[in-house]
Amino acid sequence: MKLRLRLALTAVAVTVPAVFALVQVEHSVRRRTTDEVIIASTLSQMQSGGRERCEATPETWMVRSRAPQRPPWEREGLPDGNGGPPSSTVAPNVPSGNGPASGGPRPGDEGPPRPGARGPLGRRLPPVSLYPFDGQFVSRNPQAPALDDELRKGVQDDGVGVRRYSKADGALVQDLLLRMPWDGGPCEYVLARRVEPAESPEVGLPPLYVWGVPTLILLSAMVVALGPVVQRLRRLTDEVRASSGSRYEQPVTVNGTDEIAELARAFQQARAEIQAQMAHQQAREQTLRDFLANTTHDVMTPLTVLQGHLAAMQQRMRAGEPLESGLMLSAMSEAHYMASLVHNLGAAARLEAGAPQVQHAPVDLNALVSRVLGRHQPIARPQRIALESGVPATQTWVMGDETLLEQAVSNVVLNGIRYGREDGHVAVVLETTRQQTFHLRVIDDGPGISEEERSRILERRFRGNAARTREPQGQGLGLHIVHNVVELHGWKMILAPSEYGGLEVAFTGPLMSPPG
Repeated sequence: MKLRLRLALTAVAVTVPAVFALVQVEHSVRRRTTDEVIIASTLSQMQSGGRERCEATPETWMVRSRAPQRPPWEREGLPDGNGGPPSSTVAPNVPSGNGPASGGPRPGDEGPPRPGARGPLGRRLPPVSLYPFDGQFVSRNPQAPALDDELRKGVQDDGVGVRRYSKADGALVQDLLLRMPWDGGPCEYVLARRVEPAESPEVGLPPLYVWGVPTLILLSAMVVALGPVVQRLRRLTDEVRASSGSRYEQPVTVNGTDEIAELARAFQQARAEIQAQMAHQQAREQTLRDFLANTTHDVMTPLTVLQGHLAAMQQRMRAGEPLESGLMLSAMSEAHYMASLVHNLGAAARLEAGAPQVQHAPVDLNALVSRVLGRHQPIARPQRIALESGVPATQTWVMGDETLLEQAVSNVVLNGIRYGREDGHVAVVLETTRQQTFHLRVIDDGPGISEEERSRILERRFRGNAARTREPQGQGLGLHIVHNVVELHGWKMILAPSEYGGLEVAFTGPLMSPPG
């Protein structure tokens, strides 16, 4: 549903009850004011000579105005009241049904309590008929209507009994039973009867200016108030579309403190998040392209060397010549390097994907150290580098990703082998503390790394001078991966000179209880 249609329906839903309430208030005010006018006029009339004339002829005394047409109750055969339309003139001394046939005025009769007077909202009051009753609520005038219990109870409690009812033709009949300011006599109570015809505002809707003007003002105010809202919404819609069309480069600039401005700020926050995600996605795509390019280059180099060694060995075997041990060791080194390179590239890809790719499970560090040293024995032995270890007698359990942790320790051990000296040593020492932490140290007695290079060695693609000299085809991923794995697990990593002249890499982290 369009906003404009929704607002229009809302305006109608608000206006209809408001108009209904105005009509009810107007009717209530009109009836109350009319009652007060009739009561005041009747009391004034009776106190200024009406009582004497009423008590003189109670059998025939009745006051009503001249009617230009037959009243509704006469058309229905009822002998009471006068329902003619409002008149601007008062016709006093109109005889009752007991008067002379000529219908002319009689001495002793009088006009009603100003039936043609101006009532509430400037409207002329309809005719009012007066009937006398004694203290027993009995009228000597045979044309007087009967009194019901509602009128009697009302006049006894409040001094005025009021009753309204509708007739069959839609006219509204109002009876007011008034107690006079004296006791006794045939005119102790006076019944004032007023008849509103069906077309009267008292029965139907009030005049147009009563409800039409407030309704028009209300609708106009709503239209004026909603105009800026619709304009701001259109502007917000245009800016959001323009921002989307510019790949969210163009900002949303709707300002203010209302709900529309709050919505604009929400769009702006969403835009910033989308831009960050797009930038991250572009960076990952660029990383993937670089990854593929580097992988192709770095894998092809040792693969080409390995193919050359295998071709040379094949030629020697065909010629019946013995294989050279150095050629075999070189081929094994290239194969080991490619395996290490592939493992590092796989670990780097997982780390680039983020934490959701990391599997956390109990890991036995004792077994992990044993596997790492066993895997590197074939490459360390030809270089006469001794691999040693020292681990606790009981299993050492930590929580982490076993594949990534093993690759991290393997990278440090491989660096000690690759850059170590002949007849050197690489040792892995695992210790635990009473504070439920572990210390895993990888120590070598190689050439070491200068302090300046140690501050940058964890950067991706950075390789120290010794590394560039000994292994020019390296990718510089090893220690960078180690650093990322340690951070991902919440451990600490320290690079420092070892007491044997080489490099010491230390890992520290929390232990876990042995799995059940």
